[in-house]
Amino acid sequence: MAGRVQGKVAFITGAARGQGRSHALRLAEEGADVIAVDLCGPIPTIEMYPPATEEDLAETVRQVEALDRRIVATKADVRDRGALEAAVAEGVAQLGRLDIVLANAGVFEIQPALEVGDDAWREMIDINLTGVWNTCRAGLPHLIEAGGGSIVLTSSTAGLKGTPNTVHYTAAKHGVVGIMRTLANEFAAQSIRVNSVHPTGVDTQMIMNPKTWGLFDPENPNPTREGAEPIFRSTNALPVPWVEPRDISNAVLFLVSDEARYITGVTLPVDAGYTVK
Repeated sequence: MAGRVQGKVAFITGAARGQGRSHALRLAEEGADVIAVDLCGPIPTIEMYPPATEEDLAETVRQVEALDRRIVATKADVRDRGALEAAVAEGVAQLGRLDIVLANAGVFEIQPALEVGDDAWREMIDINLTGVWNTCRAGLPHLIEAGGGSIVLTSSTAGLKGTPNTVHYTAAKHGVVGIMRTLANEFAAQSIRVNSVHPTGVDTQMIMNPKTWGLFDPENPNPTREGAEPIFRSTNALPVPWVEPRDISNAVLFLVSDEARYITGVTLPVDAGYTVK
């Protein structure tokens, strides 16, 4: 039985670990080949969790190849559109086409609004908003050439509602929705669908760190995952504290598959009811 994205090629940013790796593996399980990029290095203003490494990206490659799929992986910064365009061009040269673009790369930091410095604001917007646009800009010509395709942009529940202590992150993730809605209109005639996904907290290093736990458990001078869990749980309508990367990947897989062939311009929460509570 053919996979749901059999024979397609997906360009995925932030693919070294977390949701990006999960997306690469989930699509590979369903028959896709992958063009993967990741910065694999530090961001000066992001201090709450360690950066992905080249070894992380190599592990993504290993796991995709273990599924008997092809992958072309490049160390590249989403802030550098030229680097993304070169990575996509090389991937298309090796894999033959491009059908799917997943603008997944992003960073997260917690700061009260009046403590957000100029550098922190600039880096957050450059990566989480301009980086998403650069990803779309690099992929769109190839989707047009292929006669259509699907783009999924990773936003957040913070792209749908205000989230205290994350003004730069929340602003960027709202901006992602603007990119999605505009491109969904502008490229519909070329049979290119554009949607966004909006996760609640996902069990990755981005939120599994003491600083995030402390935001949810501020009275604890030494916050822990276990201590923060009930507070996380209380923010969602369903009785879970967070979701798994594969939960987001399953939603992405649906959106890029032919099952969603007439779905475009949609903000899809995968949030355990966070945005309706």
